[in-house]
Amino acid sequence: MKYLSILLLLLFTSSAIAGSTQTNTSGSNTAIEGGYTSSAATTYQSGSSSNSTTTNNSTSNTKSAPPSAGAPSYNSMTQDVCAVGVSLGVQTFGIGISGGKHAIDKNCERLKLARILNDFGMKVAAVAILCQDERVFESMIQAGTPCPIDGKIGKDAQALWSKYDHERPDYTTYVKRMEDRKKADEEMQAKITAELDAMDKAKAIEDAKLNNAKKMKEWKHPR
Repeated sequence: MKYLSILLLLLFTSSAIAGSTQTNTSGSNTAIEGGYTSSAATTYQSGSSSNSTTTNNSTSNTKSAPPSAGAPSYNSMTQDVCAVGVSLGVQTFGIGISGGKHAIDKNCERLKLARILNDFGMKVAAVAILCQDERVFESMIQAGTPCPIDGKIGKDAQALWSKYDHERPDYTTYVKRMEDRKKADEEMQAKITAELDAMDKAKAIEDAKLNNAKKMKEWKHPR
């Protein structure tokens, strides 16, 4: 009987091999594994039976970032140029974009040109090209040495800059500064006017008191 029970157990026991499904997409790796199903049936001598079923499912979803986009490198061919390289790269899960170009540094060019003109003895021309920068132009005005214009320097240049102020490199800043100064002058004038009006009113009140006192004195002591 013992051997008969073991034989029946082997005959009625079956197992399913687990299935596996895997899906790959850009930046994603999804694997579905499991589906393990096993069942067992046992019949004892007395006619009683025992059944058991086990099911196991598992799902995994793994996402990984793609490689980063590499922006191209832009270098100057020599040391005596005023071009700088600019590059940019953007990477997402779906697409990556990168690019680059050369940009001209105007201030670098201005300095080099002024240095060459000065080496040739053209000092006024060197100052004139530096004055194309509004910061230099403003500093020259503040120092009382206005930038050259139409071959004029000093007071003659100052007169021309005042006449043709729209040609100033710092014209936008200059107009704003003049408007701010005008506003400040108007506020100061209004303040001075208010103070003078207050003084006039105070003087009028004082004069009225003196006149009243004088009239009262004449009334008490008539001639």
